[in-house]
Amino acid sequence: MIKELLSTKEILGAFPIMKQLRPHLHENSYVELVMAAKESDGYRMFALFEQNKMAAVIGFKPMITLSSGKFVWICDLVTDQTIRSKGNGERLLSFVEEWAKENKFESISLSSGLERTGAHRFYEDKMDYTKTSYVYKKYL
Repeated sequence: MIKELLSTKEILGAFPIMKQLRPHLHENSYVELVMAAKESDGYRMFALFEQNKMAAVIGFKPMITLSSGKFVWICDLVTDQTIRSKGNGERLLSFVEEWAKENKFESISLSSGLERTGAHRFYEDKMDYTKTSYVYKKYL
């Protein structure tokens, strides 16, 4: 089952899994960031449940830019490390792809950390994503 996480309690329930992808986050700042992103950016968070237990989480937001047109940006995708490689990430990403098609988006984009070579293989080989650019970041 895939369910949108709407309440603070549901979003907080995803924290143990999300922390595996975003270890710098703390519970309080995590909830504040998710709620602010939902309010200001249209961020949406969904979880995949197996046997009533949260197994994977995805967060995304609809965007429009001159370079990409109308697209969906995947902000976060993480499967609980204890049950990886069982198709849960694929199911969630496919869910968002269908959501994007139904809502008339032209493409989906995401970034993946340089060290995450397993994730790169997943996106390129299994999910048919194409590497199109580098993402740069400057801390202020």
